[in-house]
Amino acid sequence: MVTGDRLRLVFFGTPDFAVPTLDALLRSHHHVVGVVTRPDRPRGRGQKTTAAPIKIRAAAAGLALLQPDRLTDPGFLGAFAALRPDLGIVAAYGKILTDAVLATPRLGLLNVHASLLPQYRGAAPIHRAIINGDRETGVTIMRVVKALDAGPMLARVRRPIGADETSEEVERDLARLGADLLAASVDVLAGGRVQETPQNDATATYAHRLTKDEGLIDWTWSAQRIHNLIRGLHPWPHAFTFLGGHRLILRRSTTSPESPAAPPGTILESAGDRLRVVAGAGVLDVVEIQAEGKRPMAVRDFLAGHRIAHGDAFKSCP
Repeated sequence: MVTGDRLRLVFFGTPDFAVPTLDALLRSHHHVVGVVTRPDRPRGRGQKTTAAPIKIRAAAAGLALLQPDRLTDPGFLGAFAALRPDLGIVAAYGKILTDAVLATPRLGLLNVHASLLPQYRGAAPIHRAIINGDRETGVTIMRVVKALDAGPMLARVRRPIGADETSEEVERDLARLGADLLAASVDVLAGGRVQETPQNDATATYAHRLTKDEGLIDWTWSAQRIHNLIRGLHPWPHAFTFLGGHRLILRRSTTSPESPAAPPGTILESAGDRLRVVAGAGVLDVVEIQAEGKRPMAVRDFLAGHRIAHGDAFKSCP
């Protein structure tokens, strides 16, 4: 049974991660009166200007849509205020909200953040957790304040990270969990029963934005560390290495604990479904690989068209 006021909500979001939360709000008894999303931008290999997933979903639902270049723009602020929002909801919007935006909804704004705050505040919490080898992550519903991801927490849900799961897989599941948790939190807030727990700033960590350069594999690292990098940077920007001057993207992998007497990067085996590479500790078993500019392939298919011999070596430079 739903209790509490029917709130007027304005939703801030941009990528796929945000779509389940918007859908959950559209199913609720609250009224989504508008959506704010980033301007259309070039995407993909062809850099064609396309709409973000939230814009597409909002248009399909017939929602009022705002796409400001700057959140300080007077025209945007006037249009936002004209929606008379009781509460703002943020899910991976992609910009820091201004004081004027924070002050507009009478009940403030809530954020769906994909980490167990205060761990991994910032832009890439799921990826950083996987790169660091964490075995658990989650979603936190927090109140938006001026400091980055530092507001008090309303609710959290935990989720284990599988040994071979990628950021793509974990993000998809956290989007669903976060949507349900956010919808429940809005009902609690509307009913006047909300309890907010301050974060411990002393234990906060930060998940800095990903860059393409950090995908370069150092084969002196352990196989487990390389495996974590591969799955943490999937589906973007990907981990990569070089062979014969050509850049190769390693998309999926597993590890083996053996310690062969060969330099790091040496190809231990390259036949059938097996492409095994010596690391600083252990062996990395490549499962899926991609030549730059080509489609991803299972190892068997890749080896059928590319000669990689036992004793060849992956390098950290062309």
